Amino acid sequence: MRLFNLFGKNTTKQMPHQEEKMNHSEELEIYSGIRVEVMTMEGQMLFVAKLLSLHGDKAELHQYSETAIPKNAEPLRARIRGYLDHERKAVHMEGVIMPAKKGIWTVEELLVHRAGNDRAFFRLSTNLDATATMFSGLEMGEKPCRLINISIGGACIRSKCRYHEGDKFLLKVRLMEDRPISAIFSHVVRITEKDNDEFEYGCQFLELTEDDQEKITKNIFDAQCQRRRQA
Repeated sequence: MRLFNLFGKNTTKQMPHQEEKMNHSEELEIYSGIRVEVMTMEGQMLFVAKLLSLHGDKAELHQYSETAIPKNAEPLRARIRGYLDHERKAVHMEGVIMPAKKGIWTVEELLVHRAGNDRAFFRLSTNLDATATMFSGLEMGEKPCRLINISIGGACIRSKCRYHEGDKFLLKVRLMEDRPISAIFSHVVRITEKDNDEFEYGCQFLELTEDDQEKITKNIFDAQCQRRRQA
């Protein structure tokens, strides 16, 4: 089955040339091991993976999430978007992907469009009950809040409590009814004052283990898929 038939048109069309594109192997090597989102050229999410085994313009994608793409699908040109945690920098790539074996995809013609300080990961819009627990300060203790959106690397919450940039807290939320509560250590990086004495806080997750990141990734992706089925 041809992959591009799944999405209504041939997605193997080459993108226009951009001066920012880089395809030197030494530039690609710095991205080995990063977590990435894999999307169609139109921006439809396919799956989340780790980018590994970089060699020249070839690599492997090891899936963290499920995908509806059939195993016998033909090659597909895809967007690959990731984030360098230590540099807080997003990287935007593209390449031709094809299934290799269960949970692993090969990438060829891999190149980098650009790297910058923009947000890298897909953000799932939500409106869920959550709590934020501060361990010191005037707002110490567990306080209710609303989870506005979440990505692999952070979240936005709304609260009547007054926090400050750099404040650290434990965010607890159940992303799906049949899943355990996620408890994520976070800190405030952005504050927006809203009407009715509320604040929105952009938060970055801290001290996530590999297992934590995989669980968050799967919950976000599954919640997105569930929402699409219900639409």
